[in-house]
Amino acid sequence: MVRLTRAQQQERTRAAVLAASRREFSEHGYAEAKVDRIAERAELTRGAVYSNFPSKRALYLAVLLDLVEEAGAGQVPASSPGPAEALGAFARAWLERLPLADEPPAAGHLQLRSLAGVVADEPARTALAQVTRLEALLLALALESRAPRQRRVRLAELVLTLLHGSGHLAEVAPGFGDPFDVVRACEQLAGIDLADTWDPPHLPYVTPAQPSQERWVPPADLPDQLTGRRVGFGDAGVIAVLGTGRLEAAEEAVRAARPGDRVTVAVVTSDAAELGRLVRLRISDLTGCLRRAFAPDAWPRLHLVLDDQAVVASAVGVPQADDATEVAVRIEAGTVVARAQGRGAAHAAAAAGAPDSTPSGGTGP
Repeated sequence: MVRLTRAQQQERTRAAVLAASRREFSEHGYAEAKVDRIAERAELTRGAVYSNFPSKRALYLAVLLDLVEEAGAGQVPASSPGPAEALGAFARAWLERLPLADEPPAAGHLQLRSLAGVVADEPARTALAQVTRLEALLLALALESRAPRQRRVRLAELVLTLLHGSGHLAEVAPGFGDPFDVVRACEQLAGIDLADTWDPPHLPYVTPAQPSQERWVPPADLPDQLTGRRVGFGDAGVIAVLGTGRLEAAEEAVRAARPGDRVTVAVVTSDAAELGRLVRLRISDLTGCLRRAFAPDAWPRLHLVLDDQAVVASAVGVPQADDATEVAVRIEAGTVVARAQGRGAAHAAAAAGAPDSTPSGGTGP
C-alpha cells in the first residue's frame, strides 16, 4: 500500500470535509448546518474540520467557490457583440444559477450562491459592498471597451441590481417572475441615458504621490482573476494594493492612468479564510459570466490578483496589510518613481507625472 505524503493526506482530508459540507448545506442550508454533522459525514473529528477551515462561514464560502469553479467559464465568444447583446448574454449566464421552483430550499440556496445570513457582521458587510462596487467596475470596463469615452458604471450597477434582485426573489418566492423577461430588460437597459460622468469631489484634494527612486524588486507571479493567466509585476505601470474595505479605489487608479498604462490591483485582507474567500467567490462568479458575454479583446484593461500571502504588498513596502490598506506605486524602467498611501493613493500614483492630474469631469480613459 502506497503511503501518502503529509501534503497528500491534508488534501484528502480537505476534499472529504468539502464533500461532506456540500451535502450538509444542500440538506439543511447555512443557518441549520452543523459542523459536528459535517465531521461525522466526513468520518473525521471536529478538530480535523476546524484545522482546515476556521469557521462554518469559511466552509460555506469554500463550498460555493468550488461550485463556481466547477461550473467553468463556458464558451467564450469569438468577437464581442454590441452592448445590448452583451448584456443579454451576461444576464443569461448569471441567471443559470436560478433553481427550479420545485427544488428543495436548502439546495436552491446553495445553487443561488446565497449569502443570506452569512454576511452579518460589519467587516463582511463592508467587504461585500466593496466587492460589489468592484464587480460593477469590471462589467462597466467591458462595456466601455466599445465606447471608450462613455462611463458605464451606473449602467453596470443597475444591471447587477436587477440580477441580484431576481436571485433574492428566487430564494424567498420561488417561481416568481420570468428569467427571459429579466434578460430582455437587461438588453433594453443598454440604451438608457444615465448621464454617467466621473468627477468625484474629493479627488482634487488628494495628496499627490511622493517622487521616489527606489529599485523595484518584483514579487513572484500570481494568477490574474480576470484572465486566469499568471501575471508578473516586472513591467512599467501602476500597482494598487487595496484592502477589502477599499476596493472602490480601483476605479480611481483606472480613470487616472495614462493611455497604455498597465494597472494592477492586488487585494489584501487580514482574514483570507473568510473575507478573502468572499472576494474570490464573487470575482470568480462575475468573471465566469463576463467571459461568456465578451470576447477577450473586451475584457477589462486591468489585472486583478488576490494577494492572500501579501507578497505584492511586501514588495510595494506594506509591512502589515489589512482590510483598510490603500497603497499604490508607479513603476518605470525597474524603478518605483512615485509612491502614495492612504485615501486617494490609487489615484495619486496613477496620476503621478501626468501633465495635468486634476479631474476634468469627463469619463477618464
